[in-house]
Amino acid sequence: MARSRDLVAGLGTMAAITVLARQLPAFAADWRGLFRRTVEDAALHPDQTLPAWHNHLLIFRGVALAAGLSWLIATGGGLAQGGPVFAPSALAPNLNRLNPISRLGQLFSLNALSRALKSLLPTAVIVYFAVAVLMREWHGLPQLLHGAGPGVMGFVGSRMFEVAWKASLVLLLWSGADYFLERWHHENELKMSRQDLRDEYRQSEGNPAIKMRIRRLQRQSRRRRVLKDVERAAVVITNPTEYAIALEFRMEMEAPVVLAKGRNLLAAQIREVALWHGIPLVENPPLAHALYRAVEVGQAIPPHLYAVVAEILAAIWRAQARASQTADARSAAVGGA
Repeated sequence: MARSRDLVAGLGTMAAITVLARQLPAFAADWRGLFRRTVEDAALHPDQTLPAWHNHLLIFRGVALAAGLSWLIATGGGLAQGGPVFAPSALAPNLNRLNPISRLGQLFSLNALSRALKSLLPTAVIVYFAVAVLMREWHGLPQLLHGAGPGVMGFVGSRMFEVAWKASLVLLLWSGADYFLERWHHENELKMSRQDLRDEYRQSEGNPAIKMRIRRLQRQSRRRRVLKDVERAAVVITNPTEYAIALEFRMEMEAPVVLAKGRNLLAAQIREVALWHGIPLVENPPLAHALYRAVEVGQAIPPHLYAVVAEILAAIWRAQARASQTADARSAAVGGA
């Protein structure tokens, strides 16, 4: 998940500074009392080596409140970025983490360089604010030498708080921008490359090369069936070279049926089968165009083409009848001799 450590640190820092600012007056009074009591005890009881901290535990309430609230807000910021994620494998012992060579590789890597460059920008802005505050109060600094202690401490504390809240605001804004950069980078890393898309397509849809080979084999199988059906044709209508349509007709059929049709290479194969099996080839470009465009394989020809096809079939039958009579006459003549 996309997470920004800078965002967690920025939220925690802003929360701690806000709480400390509200608790600063009481916090300073408690510490002043502790120091006074410690000096008095040292003067009255010189044999006591350690101060009595147990009598002043309330001085830590500001630190505890700031630390606790900072931890809660930082934890909430981390959960808001991606929710709770449990990774027990990260707790497993790994000796490579103790390898100094791998650590050196991480220190001098591109990721380390990018993190260093990202940290330079907010650091430069914070330094600018600190210098601006110092330059603004530069003319009043000599007067602090003649001022009272509380006034000096108040001045220093107020300026430190000003620099602190400005620095925390810069860190918070920069960490928000860093989170969006990390999220954008993370989403880009999750995007699939062209090779990943090809691999996923192969897994889901099948290998394109295999599918292409299957389609090629299917086309070859259909072509063989078509050429096998041509053997039953009564006539083949040609363009003469571009189209070829094989027609079947028997006396019990109502109309001729298209057995096969093709262009270019398939038309040449249909003509070759027709020549091999002695099927008549009739060159009629208009009829070939009409049959190829209007009639699918297995369908009967339309009625408006009955007359043209009937004339062709009649001419073929007459030619076949004359050829049969001539062959019979020659056979009889040879037999009589």
